[in-house]
Amino acid sequence: MSDFRTRRPPTFDTVEQERLHRKQRLAAAYRIFGRFGFGEGVAGHITARDPELPDHYWANAYGQSFRQITVSDLILVDGDGKVVQGDNPVAYAALTIHSAVHRARPDVVAVAHAHALYSRTWSSLGRRLDPITQDACAFYEDQGLYEDFTGVVLDAEEGKRLAYALGPHKAVILRNHGILTVGHSVDEAAWWYISMERCAQSQLLADAAGSPMLINSDTAAHTAGQVGSHRFGWFSFQPLYDWIVAEEPDLLD
Repeated sequence: MSDFRTRRPPTFDTVEQERLHRKQRLAAAYRIFGRFGFGEGVAGHITARDPELPDHYWANAYGQSFRQITVSDLILVDGDGKVVQGDNPVAYAALTIHSAVHRARPDVVAVAHAHALYSRTWSSLGRRLDPITQDACAFYEDQGLYEDFTGVVLDAEEGKRLAYALGPHKAVILRNHGILTVGHSVDEAAWWYISMERCAQSQLLADAAGSPMLINSDTAAHTAGQVGSHRFGWFSFQPLYDWIVAEEPDLLD
């Protein structure tokens, strides 16, 4: 069994290999989100930048269950939101949010946003997560806060404001809406979403029980360096990928 010291992000000989890899990870991330109950009707989307066309990204077809997405179902969209490969439409809200983030953050390969229960509940408080656990330290001083809510994000200018609120961080809390996470790989973006959702659940429980003790700033910053890196985010997703492919190999179709 490989470990953190030996298991590393893959390298590719061709752009076709890298594209297939990103699409496989994207389909797997959707299946995992579906298994974890992050789907809420037709809301939510994860996107992956195309390795050959950096202003294009792969997304889910509008209205398809996360639990059923396969590699061949994924849709390629250009920077203007036009479908250039695939037979189905993509949610307009996904276009306005994701195109703005991909444009503002050329370092980002993937963007994840869904309407999971605990993170959307936490978002109603209009607060960043506190460093109350080791896991929450991954987001210490690395989370933005978008403080406006005007309904479903259909306006390109609002997408730009959301991307601005994200800034250089790995995540942004969208007040009264939920969270959005990014990564240098699909694996990383998906893991930060999963982890932040659980951290929101943890803090809601802790706040309901009393007054949780905060980890001091020096220790929180040190811990962030241990559990908040791009590499650690990527690595943390690998057991989930192995599990979902073993359970649902048809996702690779």
